[in-house]
Amino acid sequence: LLMMRVFVLLSAVALLSLAACASDPKKQEDTRPSTEIYAEAASLLDKKEYKAAQAKFEDVERLYPYSQWATQAQLMSAYAAYQDLRYDDAILALDRFIQLHPSSERVDYALYLKALCYYEQISDVKRDQGMTTDALSALDALISRYPESAYVRDAKLKRDLTLDHLAGKEMDVGRYYLTRGDYNAAINRFVTVI
Repeated sequence: LLMMRVFVLLSAVALLSLAACASDPKKQEDTRPSTEIYAEAASLLDKKEYKAAQAKFEDVERLYPYSQWATQAQLMSAYAAYQDLRYDDAILALDRFIQLHPSSERVDYALYLKALCYYEQISDVKRDQGMTTDALSALDALISRYPESAYVRDAKLKRDLTLDHLAGKEMDVGRYYLTRGDYNAAINRFVTVI
């Protein structure tokens, strides 16, 4: 009998919760056409309201997955995260875009934007250079896969700067070994730079 009462009470609470969600205007689906939602997202992006823009671009993709705007909305969602300096979110979205649309004419841009996400997180030579090597890998992927892309020229410049940065790290470590009298280790680092 007690179990029955608990079950009835929990059922009533669950029904009330569902009713509250159904009447919540924020929880209702956006029924506007994909073009209107996309335009709103683009407007939010222009106003530098990046999180809101990203959410609206994601709405386009979620509500209209087979529309002509869904693919572009995926890319713009990643761009909004990039503009908001949420690089990890942008990289995840870009990887997803590249995986879902490998033959898209915008994959070169997605690779370029992914490389920028890593590139802009490069820290000085005294710190770990994981982001630098990730940036180099992403830039190399763009350059090798899309040599005719409009983004390759800038990617090559950034690649050279990334290599210089990695060389600076090797020089820093080499100097450290040199001051400690460990000449072989220092020479190995300097040879890597050369």
